[in-house]
Amino acid sequence: MSERPAVRVLVVDDQIIVREGFSVVLAAQPGIEIVGAAADGREALVKVDELRPDVVLMDVRMPEMDGLEATYEITARTPDTKVLILTTYDLDEYVYQALCAGASGFLLKDASARQLAEGIRVVAAGDSLLAPSATRRLITEFTRLHHTTTGIGADPRPPARTGVAGLTERETEVLALIAQGLSNGEIAGHLFVTESTVKTHVSKMLVKLGLRDRTQAAIFAHENGVVVTASANGRRR
Repeated sequence: MSERPAVRVLVVDDQIIVREGFSVVLAAQPGIEIVGAAADGREALVKVDELRPDVVLMDVRMPEMDGLEATYEITARTPDTKVLILTTYDLDEYVYQALCAGASGFLLKDASARQLAEGIRVVAAGDSLLAPSATRRLITEFTRLHHTTTGIGADPRPPARTGVAGLTERETEVLALIAQGLSNGEIAGHLFVTESTVKTHVSKMLVKLGLRDRTQAAIFAHENGVVVTASANGRRR
């Protein structure tokens, strides 16, 4: 059996020490190949067109063109290239928008080399990276943005629903648990079903809703109040 090809990665950050640091530690990880680096979003677009990386490790705040605008451009022009956002401990104000723009998830800048490499492999495989702690900060940011656009005191989310049109009850449950940041394995344990069953529900749910991945599903769930129902229902027995 032939070995899987290495995941080709482009590192984008305006600080040279960060670019070089990530490049060095990731190059030492199995299955990861660093194909280039860029100092801002504009240079990243050029490098993506030239190198066609599998994954772009993208900083958010950069001169010339920030990570948000670059993410929009990359996901629109080269959808096969996945974008993994790098952020500080407190969620950058633009990360929610970057996820809406098509980023496949985000990692904290203090993540270990192993965590970075695993995150890159996850998004390269077409999945998304959304940890529970990160999900909570994402909800907070979504709420703040919604208050900004609808006015102080506005309800940040639509009323909770027991389901979403077109989805089965179980698919809606799975959607709500994804929005809480649970992995397929954790969802399987929560619902007392096999992981392969969860994968089937996730695939069907994404197709029915016209969503690309779990990150978009989590955002959709928060915007439509689905996550509220899961929190209220608690663990199934």
